[in-house]
Amino acid sequence: MKLSTKGRYAVMAMVDLARHAQAKPVSLSEIAARQEISLSYLEQLFARLRRAGLVKSVRGPGGGYRLAHGSANTRVSEIILAVDEPISATRCTEMGATGCRADRSKCLTHDLWEELGNQIHMFLSSVTLLDVLDRRLAPRIAEAPGPAKSDTMAAAS
Repeated sequence: MKLSTKGRYAVMAMVDLARHAQAKPVSLSEIAARQEISLSYLEQLFARLRRAGLVKSVRGPGGGYRLAHGSANTRVSEIILAVDEPISATRCTEMGATGCRADRSKCLTHDLWEELGNQIHMFLSSVTLLDVLDRRLAPRIAEAPGPAKSDTMAAAS
């Protein structure tokens, strides 16, 4: 699975906004300069983020954007989904009652990739902007289950 620039840039910009919006709204030009992202691209992303209710715009001199819910209540998955970035590891389309192949069956690895997408979504849903700012990701990754003992023993044989 590859996350496009749309999702990556939206998360980068929202983390920047969370970091700098303590006292006053933050302008997109400030975020664009700090994160080296095109201003016009940020404007498109923030229009989607605003429609999704993740940011609020403040007009006038000294205007800009603020988080709508605070950094502890804004999840990375919400940001990615707001900019229409699917969190999926499978190339299959929505199957409905039929499979993802021409003969209406599932491909052999469909369930594997679908579950990977589910795990990615669960992880990103567990991470807030505050977690990213406070660099609280390493413990979560370290807590991830490793290979089963029988797997490591088989590999050693």
